[in-house]
Amino acid sequence: MAPADVEQPNGAPLKVPTNLWNSKFRRIVRNFTPSWFAITMGTGIISVLLYKLPYNGAWLYWLSVIVFCLDLLLFGIFFLISAARYIFYPEIWLAMIKHPAESLFLATCPMGLGIIVQGIVNICVPYWGPWAAILAWALWWVEVVLSVAICFYLPFLTMSVHKVEISSVTTFWLLPIVSTIISAATGGMVAGALTNPAHALWTLIISYILWGIGVPLAIFTLVLYYHRLTVHKIPPAAIVSSVFLPLGPLGEGGFGIMKLGEVSLTIFPATNTLIPAAGQIVYVIGFLTALLMWGFALVWLFWALASFGRAKSPFNMGWWSIVFATGVFTGSTITIGVEMGSRFFNVLGTVLTVMIILFWIVVSAFTIRGSISGALLVSPAVAELESEK
Repeated sequence: MAPADVEQPNGAPLKVPTNLWNSKFRRIVRNFTPSWFAITMGTGIISVLLYKLPYNGAWLYWLSVIVFCLDLLLFGIFFLISAARYIFYPEIWLAMIKHPAESLFLATCPMGLGIIVQGIVNICVPYWGPWAAILAWALWWVEVVLSVAICFYLPFLTMSVHKVEISSVTTFWLLPIVSTIISAATGGMVAGALTNPAHALWTLIISYILWGIGVPLAIFTLVLYYHRLTVHKIPPAAIVSSVFLPLGPLGEGGFGIMKLGEVSLTIFPATNTLIPAAGQIVYVIGFLTALLMWGFALVWLFWALASFGRAKSPFNMGWWSIVFATGVFTGSTITIGVEMGSRFFNVLGTVLTVMIILFWIVVSAFTIRGSISGALLVSPAVAELESEK
């Protein structure tokens, strides 16, 4: 290719081969796996936690707005790069879908979108009113379609195509399932922001169904993973960060069922759904269910901390799962504190939030360094595709 002219400080042209820039761009695009959307999940949950912090202030609110805007920017950039990846290299899409590990991270895209929708409800709706709520509702429907498609298809692909041993079971199997749980929790928030009671009711009903899809499947997967841990011990250091992922469905599932119950308190009576006390019943059941899930999550949190503490885990994109999983667990903790008026849960939620923010800063620094060096630009599906040529 012909060299490109770039002007130096002294005015003389500097010859830079255009194929150098093209090769770098191609490498970024080809190796940009769906796991990068885990960054938007982790960043988005930081914004949500700053907004929900029990001991809050104006400066923390505006900090949550800044982080939310950063999350929007990152999601937009990652979406464009991902679109370029599959438009310019359509063969990678098939290789990615068939890959037993990389395909699971496809669920991080709708999950990242769901956290953005939660941010819109928290930050945009109070200022911009009904049209922002309609925007959140529209984006939520996109999230629902993507989440259900991924949750139904990818586990079936594992059942029908991939050869699986019990020793190979990881918590990454939870990712396609958790996407529906995120959709359910987001639906509860969106329903509470809608002004049309009929729209809010159907959003609630669908969200309950999504919760019913995701939480039982997640529990089944955790049982299978527990069996794998007892037989084959904790995962190797390279993926030991995945032991935090069980906090995701348990934490977000608990928050989601509480939020759905809270909104049902007003929507069910307003739409004459079931009996007059239906909203109160599902609210109480939702809170008790969330409390049980929170207790179950404590066990997994202990095992995760013990496993991660004894393993010398090198940094990889899996560390973002720690940010998100512990983040949604903290969100559930804060919500329990709000519903109970409990100082214990409020203080615990605040302490956990501070710790997660500090860890998010560390993970962000490692990610920036790995992005500059190119160490994080690795795609197992592309590597297999190129080895077959």
